[in-house]
Amino acid sequence: MAVVEVTGLEKCYGGVAVVDGVSLAVERGEVFGILGPNGAGKTTTVECVAGLRRPDGGQVRVLGLDPAADAAAVRSRVGVQLQQAALPDRMRVGEALRVFATAHGRPDQVEGLLADWGLAEKRRSGFATLSGGQRQRLFVALALLGDPEIVVLDELTTGLDPVARRDTWGLVRRLRAEGTTVLLVTHAMDEAAALCDRLAIIAGGRVVATGTPEEVTGAHASLEEAYLAHTDASWEVPA
Repeated sequence: MAVVEVTGLEKCYGGVAVVDGVSLAVERGEVFGILGPNGAGKTTTVECVAGLRRPDGGQVRVLGLDPAADAAAVRSRVGVQLQQAALPDRMRVGEALRVFATAHGRPDQVEGLLADWGLAEKRRSGFATLSGGQRQRLFVALALLGDPEIVVLDELTTGLDPVARRDTWGLVRRLRAEGTTVLLVTHAMDEAAALCDRLAIIAGGRVVATGTPEEVTGAHASLEEAYLAHTDASWEVPA
């Protein structure tokens, strides 16, 4: 069953099409990857899905709802972690969770999320003192407030060291095991291959390939080679 359906999505800025006819469907309970080079339109696509941007054309349905017309209803059922997310330097971990949990009407979730995501010992730590991996765990915890049915994770591991990246992959696998649908934006081939049940490669604002990692690889020797063939873009594992 598709819980996200995007058909002919278009979004322009200054007359330039950033998203140009994107169509994709995400099934309940899967990790669906949106893969592509920087500037391909990945983030804009998921922002339209999450109701954070209004499309210029096409149709988006999330859990049967139109994110543009039913933004509040969609936000109550979709958690979002965006690439540029940040908190005030002095805001403490526990404080951030309490503030956002209260906004969601779920203050009862704070202690459980602190424990579940390895943040209990950091509850009194300011945001500026957290490591990259700890910040990502906090943003995932914030995205999970209200028990969303779908979680959007945008470039979750960019800038993390190899150990923190692998630990964060474990968080994504855990979400899937618990039945949460994950929409994962990435430009890391190893991440897509390791985590995604299915994926779409976007280049120049268009979907150029879609399917399981094996289907997308096709006749190519690896997902990296398929990516290069479809996007004509350079590739490297994020630092």
